[in-house]
Amino acid sequence: MTPLSPTPRSTLTRKKDRGRTDRAELYAVLDEGLVCHLGLVLDGSPVVLPTGYGRDGETLYLHGSTGSPSMRAAATEIDICVTVTLLDAVVYSRSVNDHSMNYRSAVVHGRARALSGDEKWHGLRVLTDHLAPGSWEHAREVSAKEFAAVSVLALDLAEASVKVRDAGALDHPDDVEADAAWAGVLPIRMSFGEPDTDPKCSVPVPAHVVERVGPSTKLPR
Repeated sequence: MTPLSPTPRSTLTRKKDRGRTDRAELYAVLDEGLVCHLGLVLDGSPVVLPTGYGRDGETLYLHGSTGSPSMRAAATEIDICVTVTLLDAVVYSRSVNDHSMNYRSAVVHGRARALSGDEKWHGLRVLTDHLAPGSWEHAREVSAKEFAAVSVLALDLAEASVKVRDAGALDHPDDVEADAAWAGVLPIRMSFGEPDTDPKCSVPVPAHVVERVGPSTKLPR
């Protein structure tokens, strides 16, 4: 696996010790996140918007409406930036100034390419499998009208950076010695709740949905 190769845009300028060069860590952040933020300059102003995405190998697929100004602009192969952040904990320190967060973040720079035909179908499936695995086979197929109304962009992962903080409180020695306030880590965990079936739906909750919640969840009768 080729390691991350920093470019001027993807080189960390602060807390360089938190940087990661293992491409597997980039994949891990992207695969665990569910929403990315797409940043670009639109009509002369910076815009950052939450966007659906999915990854297949070295390609990140972005999803949106064909009517979205940001997706239309990104499709013209201008420079864009895509970020994904996973928040793992709030770090309490003895000094408010030293409070922090444990996190894993990925930043991808590049120019996206608008997809069509079979490439677009593949991108849609990757996006679906990322957000709701199993739905591509279970749900109704996408119609021609729906397919035409959706925009799918492909962004290469060649220019990317990963930054991670996974430590406890980093207090000044004087504050540690004084020991006048609590210091520690408060973990943050994302989990799925039990499925809530649509009132007009008579189809039992499928296994691919229950599997995301956990083995302890029981299928409704």
